[in-house]
Amino acid sequence: MQALSFVWDPSKGIDLGFFLIRYYSLMFVIAFALGWFITKKIFKNEGQTDDKLDSLFIYVVLATLLGARLGHVIFYQPELFKEDFLSVFLPFRTVPEFQFTGFQGLASHGAAIGIIIAMYFYSKKVIKKPILWVLDRIVIAVASGAVFVRIGNFINSEIIGKATHSDFGVIFKQLGEDFPRHPAQLYESFLYIFVFATLYYLYWKTSKSNQMGYLLGAFLVMLWTVRFFVEFVKEAQVDERAEWALNTGQWLSIPFVIIGIYLMVTSKNRMTV
Repeated sequence: MQALSFVWDPSKGIDLGFFLIRYYSLMFVIAFALGWFITKKIFKNEGQTDDKLDSLFIYVVLATLLGARLGHVIFYQPELFKEDFLSVFLPFRTVPEFQFTGFQGLASHGAAIGIIIAMYFYSKKVIKKPILWVLDRIVIAVASGAVFVRIGNFINSEIIGKATHSDFGVIFKQLGEDFPRHPAQLYESFLYIFVFATLYYLYWKTSKSNQMGYLLGAFLVMLWTVRFFVEFVKEAQVDERAEWALNTGQWLSIPFVIIGIYLMVTSKNRMTV
């Protein structure tokens, strides 16, 4: 039955001799590049100029990285603010010694909040359209990017699943383990493909994009529902004292789902001209 398990022990990245391209960073590059291509197609369909897209790209990249990092530290590792403040914002740690770490420890909840805040300013200062109009369109790209971010987590052997207590699963060799776990990152990544496909279909094949907030609401409901259920087979990222209770990731997902349902239900009251 050993054939049902898979030993995962990848290298840290692609070694060019003078520089190491980390796989996790490469997944982020692919996510942003694909997102840019998808959004460019949407903006062209909406009659928006390339300079609006360039500004959007900068806003989203900065908001994603800063929001995701702050979200992780605030929700899961607040002690870093006191123990190693620079590591909160920069891709290295200084305690106990200086070491380049890359951008590790990123929370999707924080990224979501960061993007919403950034899109508020982008909608006011750059594109001059309601924030819901902007969010309805960028969530399609965000959903596609989430697929590759979770693949990056799998490559890094982080945000791991719980032990399967069977012959099925993935053995994360880099963690020094010899028992299989659920490949929770891949479960999540696979399900995000359907989230992206659904949003893409709704935008291009239906008139739902004319109901401001509908696509954003659908995104929130689908993505955070996926997060909620995958958490059942995922190791908690913080010490969860009550095993019977929902974990932190699940509690943080519930408000997003509720907001998403509200946006979908009320979207007919916000029709675009």
